[in-house]
Amino acid sequence: MKKEETIAAVNMIGVGTVITGDVYSKGDIRVDGTLKGSVITEGKVVLGREGVIEGDIECSTADISGTIKAKITVSQLLLLKTSAKLNGDIITNKLSIEPGAEFTGSCSMGAIIKDIKHAEKQEKQEKTA
Repeated sequence: MKKEETIAAVNMIGVGTVITGDVYSKGDIRVDGTLKGSVITEGKVVLGREGVIEGDIECSTADISGTIKAKITVSQLLLLKTSAKLNGDIITNKLSIEPGAEFTGSCSMGAIIKDIKHAEKQEKQEKTA
């Protein structure tokens, strides 16, 4: 029997766990511990209330309740919950900030994300040429 669709994994970093290094995934990632490194995923990033990420994040959607100390790039929706503390820049298509969330940095929204991704591809092509 062939399995035609690949089911993406849901990755979890539990409370009390500290990971140093970058995380790459095609599936969703939930962080309730501490991650000292970048997160790059095609899926969703969920940062729990006690979770901390000290590195750049690139994902399709993000639900943030914990602390981020770096730039976050979200191709769809970034949701900052009441307990969220973000110290860094935001690049997203759509942004939702609940009352009580803390944010320090710059924010680029909407069509700008498409322009940035296009510029990054051009830079990579120029470097390889």
